Order: sequence, then structure tokens, then C-alpha cells
Amino acid sequence: MLKQFRRRLAGVDALPQLAVLGLLSGLLAGAVIIVFRLIIEYAQTRFLPGGDTESYEQLSATTRFLLPTAGGLAIGLIFHAVQKMGGGGVQVGIVHVLERLAYHQSHLPLRNFILQFVGATISLISGHSVGREGPGVHLGAASSSLMGQWLRLPNNSIQTLVACGAAASIAASFNTPIAGVIFAMEVIMMEYTIAGFAPIILSAVSATALTRFVFGAEPAFTVPPLHLASLFELPYLLVIGLVIGALAALFITSLKWLTTFSSQMIIWQRLTLAGFLTGLCALLVPEIMGVGYDTVNQAMLGQLGVGLLLLIVLFKIMATTIGLGLGLPGGLIGPTLVIGAAAGGVLGLLAEAVFPGQVASPGFYAMLGMGAMMGATLQAPLAALLAMLELTANPNIILPGMLAVVVAGITSSHLFRCESVFLTLLKARGLDVRNDPITQLLRKVGVASALDPAFIHADRIIDINSAKNLLKHQPQWVIVIDNSETNEQEANTKTNVLLLASDLANYLSSQTQNQDEEAEAHAQAIDLLDIPAQRETLALINQQATLQQALDIMDEKKVNALCVSIHQTDDATDIIGIVTRQTVESHYRSGITGKHKA
Repeated sequence: MLKQFRRRLAGVDALPQLAVLGLLSGLLAGAVIIVFRLIIEYAQTRFLPGGDTESYEQLSATTRFLLPTAGGLAIGLIFHAVQKMGGGGVQVGIVHVLERLAYHQSHLPLRNFILQFVGATISLISGHSVGREGPGVHLGAASSSLMGQWLRLPNNSIQTLVACGAAASIAASFNTPIAGVIFAMEVIMMEYTIAGFAPIILSAVSATALTRFVFGAEPAFTVPPLHLASLFELPYLLVIGLVIGALAALFITSLKWLTTFSSQMIIWQRLTLAGFLTGLCALLVPEIMGVGYDTVNQAMLGQLGVGLLLLIVLFKIMATTIGLGLGLPGGLIGPTLVIGAAAGGVLGLLAEAVFPGQVASPGFYAMLGMGAMMGATLQAPLAALLAMLELTANPNIILPGMLAVVVAGITSSHLFRCESVFLTLLKARGLDVRNDPITQLLRKVGVASALDPAFIHADRIIDINSAKNLLKHQPQWVIVIDNSETNEQEANTKTNVLLLASDLANYLSSQTQNQDEEAEAHAQAIDLLDIPAQRETLALINQQATLQQALDIMDEKKVNALCVSIHQTDDATDIIGIVTRQTVESHYRSGITGKHKA
């Protein structure tokens, strides 16, 4: 039953199966996010004044400095010890998820999942200027990916599971199921597909239901139903978009520069430095510590002055850039909301000072700034717009929000030539995301749904009678096993060559006609690598692979055909079919992958 389930998932029309997996993925990712959040909040209520998870501002100056410094040192020592144990560098966060999607067939390792959980927990508890949503996306995506790997599902379905986990984590972290879905499509998948929406929606819904059961259904921010005073404010929204877009570009560029600059530093040294510098920032502006949702709420309620808001914008950008640029395991979505809300609040107070009583309250502009900064930084305008709507439960934000978010995004991307912060950081590592239409198409199809199972095995030297018996099975392909020893050094070398069964049949027919006696023909030995036929050298590919992997392997090995194997071995019992370059090409030429099934 599971084997048939896997085979069905390899195609592009496995919507019922993906829907079930999306539901399970949401529950799993939601549970992980709940545990992650409960651990952090429990620790924060133990030592923060008043048991408030956001009251870092009330800590003494000495504690505000020592807490992030000690946190950075602790994370650095843990990561350094793990790195010394082997297994490569420590990679966490959304950039890591995108890298695994692009280069590792969506297989996220358990090791990095654990490091993200532990590192982000320490980072958030110690008050660093990072968010919990970025780590949450990694944890949700990794939990879904690990479930798919454990079930040995095709890689094309694991890719969808990673998007499901990401959507579930955003939905669970923010209590924003719609924004979670759009975030997964815009930022993780970078495409919109009907087949992708259903499982991702189910994942976001199940995760949100689970977290609402634990934490309640209230929106993240409690603000009055603010709205524009008049349509004459719309031109001012262009100014807000320009300013916020410039701030987003500054943030992205600074983060890229510091990431590149610090890449050669020893990990424990740079993380300790990150904690030390964050502590210095916290001495001057304690509001930059922690997730900062209390600061966002105060900005939207108009409770903060211009001076403090400007300091928050400046030092929040500085502290977040330092922390994330030096490698702290935290997210940047939360900080962008704080920066945007503070900047929007400043612009709102300026408008109120110039046009008293004639414009919307500063809190309304803080909401607009929050969405515009998120949209411009992530280059995900729809996700930012819907996040604004769900976070504030204020439908009046839609019209002005659309204008502010789009202008901010255009300013960052075209005026300042900045890509999405995640793509920028990915390229800073020397990597890129292949997201052209052909690649997207081939990633959606597993080789298991495109293989040709009509094949037989045959030794290189075979008599005509045995060859005819093999052809009675009406195969499409003959896999010729050449285990002959050409010299002492190549002894035990075995090469598999692919032969069209029709070519063998034609040869046998011609040989039988030319023989005087049929008995002699039956006894005659033939060399399958010597008869007139078109032959292809074979390479191996696992049944979990996608057609994009198949094409990559063909290009790398310089072959035109692959044996699809259960366990990546050339054992005859493991091979379940053949995939050729022609098969792959037929999929992306037609674009109708559902018609190409074995």
C-alpha cells in the first residue's frame, strides 16, 4: 500500500495524497512550533520582571549587556563543538531551507534541525534582536522534510512538504494562516500552482487550529480600528513607500556585507562578538532586545515619541544586522516588523505635526510601515499585505497598504537594485536558486511516475535461443550486463549498457534467415555489445528522485539513459525501470506532465 502511495506521489496529479500529507505536516510543524514557543516563553517568564516575556527594557543595564553576550558565547561554543565533531558547517534558517530546496532535493538534515532549535532558543531567551519566525520556518520545513524522508517519499512530494511545513510555521507563529500560505508560495516555492495550494492550505489550517487551541485566537497586536482620514493622504503613502523601501535596501545591503565580511571568522568568536555588540546596543536602546512585539504594539497605539522611534529604527537595524550577519540563529521577519512600525510611526507623527487633525493617527502609519518593510525586505508583497490584515484584524489597512507595500518593494528592488534578502544571502554564500519554468516543471515530477518498467536483463554473451526466450516478455529495453575482464586492473568491473529490444529482435530475425540450419542458429552465441544496434551507457538514479535530478545526472555522467533503482544499486532486483533523456524532454516540451506515466 505504501509502495503504491509513493508511486502515486511521483506524478503531478496526486492531489488527494498530497492533501493528506499536508494535513499531517501542519499538525507536526504546529506541534514543533508550540514546543519551541512554550520553552522560550517559560524561560522568559522565569527571569524577566513581572513575568512578562517582552519586558527586557526593565532589566538593569548590566544585565542587558551581559545577557546577550553570554547567549552569543554559549551558542558559539555549542556550534563550534559540533563543527569540530565533523559533518560540515552549521547552517540554519530560511536561507538554509532555500539551499536544500535548490541543491539537495528538499532533504533537510536532522542535525541542523536540532542546532536550529537549541541555538534559536538560547538566542531568543538571551534577548538578541532576532525573530522566532525564521527559526520556526526552518523547524517546520525540516520536520515535514524528515517525515517525508522517513517514509521514503519521492523528492517532488518532499518539496511540497517543505512548503507545507514553512506555511504551517508562519501560520502558527503569527496566528496568520493566509499569510502563511502566501509566504510559502512567494518566498519558499517562488511560484503559485493549484496543486500546491491545497496541501499548503490544509497544513496552515491544521497548524493554526493547533496553536489556537494552546494560545488562543486573538490577533498578535491589539489596536483600535484605525483608518485613513481621507483619500488626500494617498500621495503621502508614496513618500512612506519610498522611505521604507530605502530602509529595506539599507538593511539588505548591510546584512549582505557583514555576512560576507565575517564568513572567515571562527564561529564561536563571531557569535560572541555578535552578543557583545548587541549588548552595547541594548545599553543605549533597550527596546531593541527580544522579538519586540510590545514595541510594535506601542507604536501602533501612538504611545512612543519621535525621538525614541528614530532610535529604535537606527539601533534595531544595527543590532539585527550584527546578530544575523555574524551568524546568530534567529529570524529577520520579526525585526522587519519592528523597524517598519517604528519608521511608519515617525512618518505618521510628522504628518500629524504638519496637518494636525487632518490625517490618520500615527498608529495607522505604523501599521503601514510594518507591512511595507516586511514586503520590501522579503520581496513578498502579497504575504506582507495579508500579514498586516491578519496581525491587526483591521480591513481598513488593505487599500493604503497595497500602495505602501508596492511602492516600498519597487523602491528596494529597482531603485536600489536589491533582491529578496534571502536570495541575497544565498548568493553571498556563492549559491543561487534555479527557478526557471523548466526547472520548476521537472521538479514536480518524480522519476517513478515517468519510468518505463518494460525491460529485461541479459548477459553480454548469449545464445540466440536464450535471446528469443527473453524477447517473449515483450520488453522495450534490454539492460546488457558486461562483466567481462578486459585486464587485471579492470577485473570485477561491471558496465551496464542499454539496448533497444527491437534492435535485438531485428538482429535475431536476420540471423535466423541467413542460417542454413535452425539448430545451428539456436546454438550460435552472440555478443550484444557487437551486434548492429543503438546502445546507451547507463547510470543509476534513486526512485525518490525528480526528473530535474535525472537531467542533472545525465548531464554530469554524459549519458542519455538511467536505471531507476530502489536502493541506488545496480542489483537486478533493485532496478524498477528506465528513464531516458527523451522521456525528460517530452515532459518539459509538452508541459502536460500528467500524460507521461508508465
